[in-house]
Amino acid sequence: MPILAEEISIFPPDLLSGSADQFGRWWALHTKPRQEKSLARQLLRSRVPFFLPLVPQSRLYRGRKLESFVPLFTGYLFLCGQDEQRLASLTTNRVTQTIAVDDPSRLVADLNQIQRLIASRAPLTLEGRLLPGQRVRIHSGALAGLEGTILTRRRESRLLVAVRFLQQGVSVEVDDFILEPID
Repeated sequence: MPILAEEISIFPPDLLSGSADQFGRWWALHTKPRQEKSLARQLLRSRVPFFLPLVPQSRLYRGRKLESFVPLFTGYLFLCGQDEQRLASLTTNRVTQTIAVDDPSRLVADLNQIQRLIASRAPLTLEGRLLPGQRVRIHSGALAGLEGTILTRRRESRLLVAVRFLQQGVSVEVDDFILEPID
């Protein structure tokens, strides 16, 4: 049972499926500590397009298992809008820095893959930096078409899907027989 119900993490719902410049310019907003969801609520009330990847997290508290939804990339929220909307986000006193995205189509493609991984409800592991490895694509199954870098950790294969702009990503355990190398 979640402590709080899952909140809206993307507004509008078709933000990542539209063209790269349909809603405006992309920025990564670096927030003050533990302010990501509060900022998302304010942006939603103002009807400013944003994406805040949220994942379920279970914790044991006084013998009870509680589930909450936490930001996947701590301290970051992605805003897509006009300069006025970016400036309005700064007036919330929840943002420490705005970082302009130079390659919005690459960011949207990366965020689409992250969103698909979250929707699959597979257990994800946050990866703090990119490691060298072979680029692969999943060719079958629920995650078919996802691309990433293959990692090996404790004799298990993991697919690293990265948001290169942040130099962070998530990994999910995969069977190597469903992977194909990308040339």
